[in-house]
Amino acid sequence: MNKHTLRRVSIAALLAIVLGLCVGAKPAYAQFDDEPKANPNGAQPDKAETLKLKIGVKITADGGPCAGLRITAPVPIDWPEQKVKIIEEKSTPNVRNVTYVNHIAGGVRQMIVQIPNLQRGETAESYVIYEIKRSSLIPPEDTSKLKVPEKPGNDVKKYLTESPYIEVNNSKISALAKELPTDKKNWERVEAIYDLIRSKVKYEEGPLKGAVKALQDGTGDCEELTSLFIALCRQQRIPARTVWVSGHCYPEFYLVDEDGKGHWFPCQAAGTRAFGGIPEHRAILQKGDNFTDPDRPRERLRYVSEFMKGSAIKGSKQPSVDFIRKVVE
Repeated sequence: MNKHTLRRVSIAALLAIVLGLCVGAKPAYAQFDDEPKANPNGAQPDKAETLKLKIGVKITADGGPCAGLRITAPVPIDWPEQKVKIIEEKSTPNVRNVTYVNHIAGGVRQMIVQIPNLQRGETAESYVIYEIKRSSLIPPEDTSKLKVPEKPGNDVKKYLTESPYIEVNNSKISALAKELPTDKKNWERVEAIYDLIRSKVKYEEGPLKGAVKALQDGTGDCEELTSLFIALCRQQRIPARTVWVSGHCYPEFYLVDEDGKGHWFPCQAAGTRAFGGIPEHRAILQKGDNFTDPDRPRERLRYVSEFMKGSAIKGSKQPSVDFIRKVVE
């Protein structure tokens, strides 16, 4: 998914950067031995792998002095298939404060770095290293008890509406729904959606164009296939959302068991067939596809990207800004 590249911009402008490529979570310092037992009706954890992920920012005022810098970056949090803890944090002395907030509804935690000022040629850096234990998932043995929720709660209902590039109410999505078999319900109906969209769109890397355009063109990459699957699920009143990992994304859908308990199930929209489970060990960066960031309230965000705002001292030019997100040893 080589659609998003790092770029430098004026401090006076808003800077949003999506790297190629979580809701009510425990603090980042949660311990791995505090893992809940898997519900037999949900996706089952399979093989677990542990990695270290470094996230942060490095800014050099090579264009002149600047002040009032506020940098935000999404950081991973706990999910049923992922446990995270901070093992190292470092900042240069000119960084005034580093905090973490969960104020964005729907699956994102942010690291906030504040730098009061930088003199010409001065560099500020702040980073955190996470240790992340991530499990691949397999479907439950018995899917016959799983059903589409009749009255989803507000925390799930939001995954039935339109999102950027997920055009649920478009007539072409409604027309596509007519190709679904009429005798399939619940799990089997979601699987029919999965097979249908994979038959309609051939994998091909390219610029972001969304569900409808991918359906028209017959081509798209992981974002388009994910968007089309989610759009058709939502059109059928099946909650679905995007899961973002480094360099990739995939969808997951929501069903409830006979006790009314809800479960999210992933599938690999682009790539080797995997439905109801997924052989994925990359860190989950966030879940969802329709966000509002308090620092840029006028935008609807498909992915909460890195962001910086501040002011340049009169006569100064842009600084060098490098966001850090990499796996480390």
